[in-house]
Formats: sequence, C-alpha cells, structure tokens
Amino acid sequence: MDKVGLNTAEQFSAPNAIRPPLWLLAELTYKCPLHCVYCSNPLDYAAAGKELSTAEWVRVLQEGRAMGSAQLGFSGGEPLMRDDLIELATEGRRLGYYSNLITSGIGLTEAKIKALKDAGLDHIQVSFQDSTKELNDFLGSTKTFELKQKVAHLVKAYDYPMVLNVVIHRLNIDHIEKILELAESIGVDYLELANSQFYGWAFLNRDHLIPTRAQLTAAEAAVHRFRERIGDKMRVYFVVPDYHASRPKACMNGWGAVFVTITPNGTVLPCHEAKMLPGISFPNVREHSLKTIWHDSDAFNRYRGDSWMKDPCKTCPDKEKDFGGCRCQAYLLTGDATNTDPVCELAPHHYTVEEAVANAEREHPKITRPLVFRLDQNSKEFCKPSI
Repeated sequence: MDKVGLNTAEQFSAPNAIRPPLWLLAELTYKCPLHCVYCSNPLDYAAAGKELSTAEWVRVLQEGRAMGSAQLGFSGGEPLMRDDLIELATEGRRLGYYSNLITSGIGLTEAKIKALKDAGLDHIQVSFQDSTKELNDFLGSTKTFELKQKVAHLVKAYDYPMVLNVVIHRLNIDHIEKILELAESIGVDYLELANSQFYGWAFLNRDHLIPTRAQLTAAEAAVHRFRERIGDKMRVYFVVPDYHASRPKACMNGWGAVFVTITPNGTVLPCHEAKMLPGISFPNVREHSLKTIWHDSDAFNRYRGDSWMKDPCKTCPDKEKDFGGCRCQAYLLTGDATNTDPVCELAPHHYTVEEAVANAEREHPKITRPLVFRLDQNSKEFCKPSI
C-alpha cells in the first residue's frame, strides 16, 4: 500500500514508517508592528506573496489534524494582525488541537483575549525584548514596553498560564537579573530565556549579538541563583546559544520528523528557516495536500534518515540523537546544507563558529555592518552564506 494511504495506526506500526507531524506551526502572516534585530522571519519576507485565506487555513488545520497533529501554534510575524485569528482558534478547538498563540502582545486587547478564551485557545506566549523600557523599545524599534506589561497582566487575569519569552543576546544579557525580577513581578509561570539562534535577521546582526563567554557564565549563574530562591513558583528555561556548545542540538527533533511549518503563503517547511536552502522546491498547500507533502515530497525526504550524511556524521554514534545538527546553520556557515553543523567540535568547518566566538571576545569586536532592524522591504541580498 502507498504510504499516503496508511491510516494513523498503520503509520505508527509500519517498519521505517514516516510518523505524522505532532506539532503544526501556522505562520499566519509576516506582518508585524515590531522591527526586532533578531527576528527569525526570512530577510525577503516582503516578497512572500499572497497570504492564505481563512478557508485555506481551515483546510490546512483539518488536514493536519487528520494526519495526527496534536499541537497547533499560531505565529508570524504577529498573528494578531490577522482578522480571522478568533475564527481559526475556534476551528483549532473544534478539531481537538492544543493551541498556542505566540505573540508580541501588540493588539491583544481585553476584548480580544476574552474572545480567544471563549474560542478555546489553550496557551499564550508573550515576548519582551528587555526588562527596561529603553532597551525593550530600542530592540523592537517601537514604544511597546508599557503595553506589554499590561498584556502580561491580562493573560494572568484570564487564567492563562503566563508564559514569557525573552530572546537573550549580547545587548541585553547583562540585564538577566532584572529580566528575572520583571518575570517575578508579573507572576510568570514559565520563563523562556532563549539565547539568540543565528538565523534570519539575527544572522545578519550576528556580530552585534553574540555574547562573550564571561557574559554567558554570569547569566547562567544568575539563573541558577534565581531558581534556587524561587523554587516551584516559576519554571525557568535557559537555552544555551549554539555557538557556545560543543555538539549541535537535535534540530526540530529531526528533519520532517515532528514539526511542520506552514508559511503565510502556504509553503510547507520542515522548520521555519528552511526556505533559505538552495536546490529544494518546497511544496505549497494550494497545490498539494499536507499529507502528500509530508510523506512524498522530495523536500521533506531530503534529509530524513542518514543516507545524505557525510563523515563525521555518517559514522558518529550520536547521529540518531542530533541528526547531524541544523541544515540551515550548515548552509549559512559552509555554503553546503549536507555538511556537518559547524557547531559540532568534530565538524571540519567548526573553525567558522570558533572565529565568530573569538571575535565576540575582543574588546572591540569587528563589525561588518551597522545594526540592521527588520525592514518592510526585500532584503534578500543580505541572506548569503558567510564563507
């Protein structure tokens, strides 16, 4: 039987079966009121084309749930800029997803949060850029700090788990104790301190954003002290930056294994950065079913398994743990997506990471361009491998 025709139970039981995606990320729009210097959206997002309609998104959600997807993320850009967010959240609940809104908070009025609660949205994650008004507003290039505080308290008032995300980097890492204090004052339940991963606009601004080892060590110590003091009142996650690790993360838990991303124009990706990879034609839900794309497309089968791997990945005992690391990072740093992720200390191109970290350690790091804020224009010319 063709794999596309397998039902969910058969998909899980068949030898070497491709399991269904458990997490579906719906990037509803690339529109955003913020202009963050570390935004993960593609540099050429303005050229993405026409967004999916409400009916098209509903069909995608239905197809994902029929395949076995259980968790649904509404992201962007800023998903609150879609007028149909309430309708899509309602459909997500009807289908049985556990749904999560990933938002800057801009546009989340009390009327809208009440409507989302009534629609059955399960979870809201709000982002801050810093603990201070000055740096928060500078990094997002908008005056939003006070509004974000109000939104965070609204989330608590409507009995959502208060999930706060702060992207950490060289420009705000020395404020880590103040960020922790802000989270405590709000009554945050879960705090994600996500050290910047260098893709999209963060890669463009990498020389400005990589912290020193001393900064990272001090931040980790501050988080440890806070955890000891706060106990079970708050769960704090501290995501170590790739460039300061010796082995790569298991990117997306494997290519085409757990996660599927639908971009605003319907392009389907195994991760939200994969569109940058050359030589791959990523299918669109306007032309193919999600099930066909997941199972049969060259794009989703390209880096499944280990047949594509080169040494040292191919003979590494950890290849089933880290899957060779990130294909996008390999491309950005080496120009070849099939190379070992250079974060790995065994990778032939590990020197590219070492050089970037060494530059950050200088008293005056070499900066190749000014800090570039997320722009409403086609900036594709910036998105090139660093070799």
